[in-house]
Amino acid sequence: MKLKRICAEFSVCKLSRSADLAKLDMTSGFWFLGKTDQEVSLVCETPLVPCHTEEREDGFMAFRIEGILDFSLIGILSELSTILADHGIGIFAVSTFNTDYILVKKENYESALMHLEAAGYTVTGPKEED
Repeated sequence: MKLKRICAEFSVCKLSRSADLAKLDMTSGFWFLGKTDQEVSLVCETPLVPCHTEEREDGFMAFRIEGILDFSLIGILSELSTILADHGIGIFAVSTFNTDYILVKKENYESALMHLEAAGYTVTGPKEED
């Protein structure tokens, strides 16, 4: 299975329940918005974080599982998270209709991808510029 690096730094944010979501610039970058009965969460590229966040955690890097994942597939996130957990690396996962995205803290990013490659995954995409 192929994993593709995403060359951007991400933030995970909590927005107020009354946040005006129409003010978010959804036309650029990566955005993942989740609203439940308890919260509104936003994951986006760090430079695009809106000024009206209640809380935010910066310093994430991301990769995605390449291709379109069929809904009948079982255990993909479980396997990835287990490999990383076995090496002390926490994840923040986001699923879309087509695939899954895994975010890890920037300081663990290269190590995470190295461990996944050692487990048989192929990692594509350019490395982050130092």
